[in-house]
Amino acid sequence: MHQTNFALSPDPLVKFLNKTRDEFTKNDIIKYVEQNNIELLNFRYVGEDGRLKVLNFMIQSLEHLDLILSAGERVDGSSLFSFLEAGSSDLYVIPRQHFIIPFQRYPP
Repeated sequence: MHQTNFALSPDPLVKFLNKTRDEFTKNDIIKYVEQNNIELLNFRYVGEDGRLKVLNFMIQSLEHLDLILSAGERVDGSSLFSFLEAGSSDLYVIPRQHFIIPFQRYPP
């Protein structure tokens, strides 16, 4: 079996958790956020114009973080997608993959 030296990874999550990204769990992310005093969560997505966009959420508590990572966060969809009308545009954004810690430069 091939062993990986996680300490050499440029990714702070991989280094901290000692596992590859495909092995990360929600609880791993919560543990990292808690132990590293992370206060802001960024969701990145590709907008209609093809540009990378970011939604920023202040983490209010560990329970709030757990809820965001499980069920998403409520947003005004009309501000994200032009085809949604303002009156019926409430939606939830839910993270799918690839957690990146805010303001982290690669390589560190």
